[in-house]
Amino acid sequence: MARLLALLVLLFFTAGIRAELEVVIQPRNDAAKQNIEAYIGPISADSRQAMWRMARASREQALSALQALGYYHARVRPRVTGTDAKPVLRLDVSLQEPVRLDEVTLEVSGEGAEEDFFRLPRSRHLRPGAQLHHGHYEDTKSLLENQALRYGYFSGRFLDNRMLIDVEQRMADIILRYDTGPRFHLGAVSFSDTPFDEDLLQRMVPFQPGVPYDADLIAKLNRELLASGYFDAVQVSAPASEAQDLQIPVQVTLNARKRHSLGFGGGFSTDVGPRARAEWTQHWLNSRGHSRGAEMELSEPRQKLSSWYQIPLTPPQSSHLRFFTGWQRENIDDTDSQSMVLGALLQRRLANGWDRSIGLRLEQERYSLGADSGRSTLLIPSLGFQRTVSDNTMDPSRGYSLLMDLQGAKAGVLSDIDFIRLHLGARGLYTLHERHRFLGRLQAGGIASNGFASVPASLRFFAGGDQSVRGYDYRTLSPTDETGDRVGGRFMLAGSLEYQYEFIPKWRAATFVDHGNAMDSWTDPMKTSAGVGIRWVSPVGPIRLDLAQSISDPDEGFRIHFSMGAEL
Repeated sequence: MARLLALLVLLFFTAGIRAELEVVIQPRNDAAKQNIEAYIGPISADSRQAMWRMARASREQALSALQALGYYHARVRPRVTGTDAKPVLRLDVSLQEPVRLDEVTLEVSGEGAEEDFFRLPRSRHLRPGAQLHHGHYEDTKSLLENQALRYGYFSGRFLDNRMLIDVEQRMADIILRYDTGPRFHLGAVSFSDTPFDEDLLQRMVPFQPGVPYDADLIAKLNRELLASGYFDAVQVSAPASEAQDLQIPVQVTLNARKRHSLGFGGGFSTDVGPRARAEWTQHWLNSRGHSRGAEMELSEPRQKLSSWYQIPLTPPQSSHLRFFTGWQRENIDDTDSQSMVLGALLQRRLANGWDRSIGLRLEQERYSLGADSGRSTLLIPSLGFQRTVSDNTMDPSRGYSLLMDLQGAKAGVLSDIDFIRLHLGARGLYTLHERHRFLGRLQAGGIASNGFASVPASLRFFAGGDQSVRGYDYRTLSPTDETGDRVGGRFMLAGSLEYQYEFIPKWRAATFVDHGNAMDSWTDPMKTSAGVGIRWVSPVGPIRLDLAQSISDPDEGFRIHFSMGAEL
């Protein structure tokens, strides 16, 4: 018995799979065909006779599908073809002239009627003479209701919403009158129990109690709390049902992240070779949200050890005061340096989206540049601005990044020399027709000093390498001394234009031209290189492999460059 039942079930599904629906429309209309198929859905029949029993219902469904598109006079004739083993239901459709719009009334009243953000649709599908489409009518209703909910008009309602269809005259009227009612406001924000002070949490709220309701503010509060780094889960709710006097209380449920995290990483690039990295962070060490951490980086040309202590400001998620100290040793070709640094950095996110940093650090460095060596002590104030705008953090399709870093020192104020150093950078990315990507990069810098010979190696400019002028090894473009050793330049200018084509998902071919140099005078010659490459958007980020050739110095030969990281 069980075997027989299983066989019957198998035969049922097998028969259902072999049944087919064929829709033939004159004149051809893909939208009407797809709507009919969606209305009827999958069909199953185990014989031609069974298919005929379905034909009438399928015809009625097809007529409903056509009426939804304005075809009230369409004719549908069903036929059954094929065999008992593979029956086919064929629907021959003659569309006829559709119903068209005569009068369209769209009105909004109430408090929201005067607001610019509460807009009426301007669709060509809702103009007199347009073909009637039930979907556009329903979309318009949804748009008005969704706008009301987004901006806090929770008591909004339709005073009138009708479609008046004169089938004989092939004309229709649409009437939509919506009353927004009063606008609700956001009230006080309350938080679930956390290890943090209430004052710290309230400083993360991006609005004041009493502001008009906007769903974007709720979403922003959620993002800002997650961006603080204190929580691994955030849930924000503002139920209109709990409003009093049009004030909606905002309730936030928080789950604090673990205090400590330890991370290890590594990588490889042709600039520095293999590198290893270790990082320890205590994300919060008291109720005021203070944090601290330490980092270590090891590679053949560079070794670095640093630690920091951070105090949140207002707003805590984007403004902080960081104290730091660190040691670094760097040995690249003709330069060797060791430095110790102690300083503080005040970072704040400005209202225009820029990140501003104001710093002060005391730096001691022993350096060797070619045949020269020395030791410098510098008290360096700094000012920096940075902004990145993109549609995706890991693999953007368009966006840009800008940065400016200005620093200097005054001889006699805990410094050996006078200098001012300016570094500018810009990147831009644009994607055309999903597959064609255009990437531009420009960086420039300069140093003004009355004692440039005493400027340490870490502050001088070098070019060449993965992020500068490909076709040359890392930091090999530089002025040289009388012995031919590279000693770094007063100025630097480097730019790149790159085209990428995505031939399969996540894989792109690239071609590029780089131009630039580090020099002591703007009149010094520049270097140009060109090459091709491959890009792979891996789960851990974009990976780049380039083959570049110097045009200015053909004898340099080809160089392979490998690197990882975001393009902006």
